[in-house]
Amino acid sequence: MGYHTFDAERADKLERAGQRYRFVSAEELLWALSLSPADTVADLGSGTGFFTDDVAPHAGTVHAVDVQEAMHEYYRQKGVPENVDLVTSDVSDLPFDDDALEAAFSTMTYHEFASDDALAEVRRVLAPDGRLVVVDWAATGTGADGPPVDERYSAAEAVAALRDAGFAIDHEAVRPETFLVIATLE
Repeated sequence: MGYHTFDAERADKLERAGQRYRFVSAEELLWALSLSPADTVADLGSGTGFFTDDVAPHAGTVHAVDVQEAMHEYYRQKGVPENVDLVTSDVSDLPFDDDALEAAFSTMTYHEFASDDALAEVRRVLAPDGRLVVVDWAATGTGADGPPVDERYSAAEAVAALRDAGFAIDHEAVRPETFLVIATLE
């Protein structure tokens, strides 16, 4: 399904730490990912690299995947860590080998790419026991922040889609505006 992407002309808004960390902190994201220092990770819908920057010091390689080259240009101007590789791609057609990633994560972008094809592709590129972390705007939220409510998924819908794609759900948390799901390959 998926909906429109974030307007790259408003990319500065994605760098507001006080706003971004209200919905998921760096510590929570790192806990959910449970990385080892040599892990290869993909940030699906990396945008300006805000959360990529938090993950990079804790991984071997991070692929910052975004469908918009303009977001990568913003990230380049901001400064990209040495272990981050910018990848312009749709999530449903990732340019990685099978089993290439130990983990992947999506912060506030699942609603943009959610589809059977995208989840199958994430499954393909994750190694056995690979971990997918999804933090996204909840359909049960008010819509005061993030995309319109009608473009959001509920945690239950995301969990069902992940299970249908062959993931086991290790953790699920629903908050007033967002949800967090940790899934691993079955």
